[in-house]
Amino acid sequence: MNALNRLLFTKVDNTPLLIFRVFFGILIALECYGAILTGWVKRTLIEPQFTFNFIGLDWLQPLPGYGMYIYFFIMGTLGVCIALGFKYRFSMISFTILWTGVYLMQKTSYNNHYYLLILISAMMCFFSANAGYSLDAKNNPSLKKEYMFSYVKWVVILQLFIVYTYASIAKIYGDWLDFSIIKILMTDKAEYYVIGDLLQQEWAHKIVGVFGILFDLLIIPALLWKPTRKFAFFASIFFHLFNSIVFQIGIFPYLSLAFTVFFFKAETLRNIFFKRKVLFAKKEVQTPTYNTIFYALAGFYFIIQLLLPIRHHLIKDQVLWTEEGHRMSWRMMLRSRVGIIKFKVVNTQTKTSSYINLNDYLSRKQEQRIAAYPDFIWQFAQHLKKEAAAKGEDISVYALNSKVSINGKPYRAFIDPKVDLANTSWNYFWHNQWILPSQPERNKN
Repeated sequence: MNALNRLLFTKVDNTPLLIFRVFFGILIALECYGAILTGWVKRTLIEPQFTFNFIGLDWLQPLPGYGMYIYFFIMGTLGVCIALGFKYRFSMISFTILWTGVYLMQKTSYNNHYYLLILISAMMCFFSANAGYSLDAKNNPSLKKEYMFSYVKWVVILQLFIVYTYASIAKIYGDWLDFSIIKILMTDKAEYYVIGDLLQQEWAHKIVGVFGILFDLLIIPALLWKPTRKFAFFASIFFHLFNSIVFQIGIFPYLSLAFTVFFFKAETLRNIFFKRKVLFAKKEVQTPTYNTIFYALAGFYFIIQLLLPIRHHLIKDQVLWTEEGHRMSWRMMLRSRVGIIKFKVVNTQTKTSSYINLNDYLSRKQEQRIAAYPDFIWQFAQHLKKEAAAKGEDISVYALNSKVSINGKPYRAFIDPKVDLANTSWNYFWHNQWILPSQPERNKN
């Protein structure tokens, strides 16, 4: 325990945390303001009649009218406040709550990076990232200090290690190892200026595939080890800029680069960013009064982080097929799903039936998603049921001709057409039996 206390509760220079706060605030401000300017907010949260929220959170819907523009503007402004260190604790907690709300209220534009942003934001709520080079410290000198506990660094690094390691392991499957999924991911990049043609080459797919696995697996150890740190840093720049240019995934590549400040010596960072900052050189172990609570909360948190990405192994069938256990598991850019479906509605009172025109209910992006994801299909059936109930009607909903193609493979039957999805409950933790098997059952006779 003494060794663990030394690892976690040694006072070290807080330059990395202060720099990260500035980068973090700027990046989330750009993410939120950019979501407004690029039309993401409009397409994802304003145009749809309703959103596919995380199941069980039906009450969590976008604000009406243009309310989500205001919502994102507030989040962007909170990001500016975080960067400046102004009302830091309030700004950080407020942003975390608001961003979590956005994440949970829609899945059409789901991204693992959005989930990571929740986790890091929640961590930052507990860190004294406004202890220097902040308006808070300027207005209240008692907040100013030159040190942080070393657990700040190790908590962030452990979280990153989990993210990258699971991302690497998830890539070790057939369609990545034969580079077929990479070919699919690159197909719509053919028109890119200069690099478009290169991205269609088989040798490029092999480089991306191998480098993707090795980078995710080795980058954290390489950044931690001094002899390989600089090489790993430049490899990170290349890797994340490549992802930013090719896949256009928002702030995540730059956030990943911002994390690297926790791997370099505080003196090196101070000489680059804060030349006037006093270097905290007196390293001493000071076990805080909350150490027991810290161990309990941190232990519980990281056990959850270790278990969530592997929960799909406890669920029947393949996660690549069922999608059950996919989210919050760092399974990034691993598959391409497309589907076809037809919804049949039967009035249980009059026995009349009709077919749904998806254009009447869904945005273009929602239509592209619904046929390929079982939770979307189930939620849409529930939406139709509620709509009918408001009219005093009781209905059954069936998914007919439901087929899915994964990674360019032939379409196969996906949802059991005999199951009334409107009157079937969703199984949160185990397999939903109305998702047909990934492999056809062989005749035992």
